[in-house]
Amino acid sequence: MAELNLTQITKRYGNVTVIPDLSLEVKDGEFLVLVGPSGCGKSTLLRMVAGLEDISGGDLVIGGVRANDVPPQKRDISMVFQSYALFPHMSVKDNISFGPRIRGEKSDAIKERIAKASDILNLSQYLDRAPGQLSGGQRQRVAMGRSIVRDPKVFLFDEPLSNLDAKLRIAMRTEIKALHQKLGTTIIYVTHDQIEAMTMADRIVVMNGGRIEQIGAPLELYDRPANRFVAGFLGSPAMSFVPATYVTNNDGPAVRFESGGVLPVAAIDAAEGTALTIGVRPENYSVDPNGPLRLHVEVIEPTGPETLVYGMLEDHPVRCVFRDRLEIRPNDIMRLTVSTAHVHLFAAESGERLGP
Repeated sequence: MAELNLTQITKRYGNVTVIPDLSLEVKDGEFLVLVGPSGCGKSTLLRMVAGLEDISGGDLVIGGVRANDVPPQKRDISMVFQSYALFPHMSVKDNISFGPRIRGEKSDAIKERIAKASDILNLSQYLDRAPGQLSGGQRQRVAMGRSIVRDPKVFLFDEPLSNLDAKLRIAMRTEIKALHQKLGTTIIYVTHDQIEAMTMADRIVVMNGGRIEQIGAPLELYDRPANRFVAGFLGSPAMSFVPATYVTNNDGPAVRFESGGVLPVAAIDAAEGTALTIGVRPENYSVDPNGPLRLHVEVIEPTGPETLVYGMLEDHPVRCVFRDRLEIRPNDIMRLTVSTAHVHLFAAESGERLGP
């Protein structure tokens, strides 16, 4: 295991800077997930750690050693790719043992590592098969087995589940998390899927435009997003946003909507009449016949345990999730409210979080 320190890392392609100035510390034995939209720089950052991309500026330190100029094969890092990258003409056993064999390791040691990796990944019965005879999930496990036999200090995963169907992705999420718990190795995992990030990470790094928007534990980011970008990116369905004005009255601080509705909120350091944006998670709306919010229902999606309702609130699209089975139809008007603890306030222009 090893800790990594990235200090003022930059990446340029000619005159184009894709990562301007990024600093990050990865703890020893941590499962760190880099998440963000396509093109945000997360895979580029991972490839720089692996040595597959040159670092334009800054320092990369792995296990206390500056690694900027260390060749990939000498960084004691193993990478699992999105495409599996298996040799189709080789058996599972030969794919898994390929690295130790080309390094000339002793056969007994190789056999022991294969047995350990195949046991951890439930691949023992498939060792003599070719990759073409395996399912997508089994091939991904072979790719992970090839990494495990190297016994690296750090595992890198670059969107390894994006080629799998939804059911298999859920199963593989569990397997990778269990693998980390068994091995205790430092893992850096890249994904654009925020559900993967929430369910697997010790800490999440939310990236946007080559910069870090926020770092923290999954529930910390979910409950206290630093800005509107993080708030809207984490969560499925996503948080809804509605513009409002901050007001104070005899009943305490509140926000007033354009329609005149007033919703109590936590006190913030803002002047009367300040323009802001409120954000509410879909599951935090409550049905209230006297609620201050009027939702014009457009689409209802019953899922069994939940009812998803999509509509317009103050002429802005809103998503709601209710545990109850509601008797509603498109074009109905629902009266809703939200508890003060579940209203997130953001600056209208910068999008930064306001208040606690």
